[in-house]
Amino acid sequence: MPRNGLDQPGELAGSLAESAAVTARAIRRADGLTKLQALQRVLYRCAKQDPKRRFHALYDKLTRSDVMWQAWCDVAANHGASGVDGITIESIASRGIEGVQAFLGELAERIRSDRYRPAPLRRVYIPKPGRAGECRPLSIPTEAA
Repeated sequence: MPRNGLDQPGELAGSLAESAAVTARAIRRADGLTKLQALQRVLYRCAKQDPKRRFHALYDKLTRSDVMWQAWCDVAANHGASGVDGITIESIASRGIEGVQAFLGELAERIRSDRYRPAPLRRVYIPKPGRAGECRPLSIPTEAA
């Protein structure tokens, strides 16, 4: 029985049959992964098995608290720049962990309730590694006002 649309045939070494349906939970247990890593692995395998597959129901996965928290950690660790709205990582982080969690929770709720509308992207150019003088565009999304 499919669980959240993630059950797909997969390839796992060990006790699980190669052709058996593999869930994120089974992958997590077999490989000792976090829930987020298992989700990423299942989505990756599904996309690799069928390159024409389209994922239509990802909002429930995108708005999971562990996914939102990991995205926050990645952006904060990378010293994410403010977008066109001027909101900085530091201004959100200054509210403490509870403030960050409240910010992420409210953002997730807006996404789930279809009230989230992305604002214009801030475009910057960053240098290409190993290619002096060459840059590539990077678009930075911001929260809609």
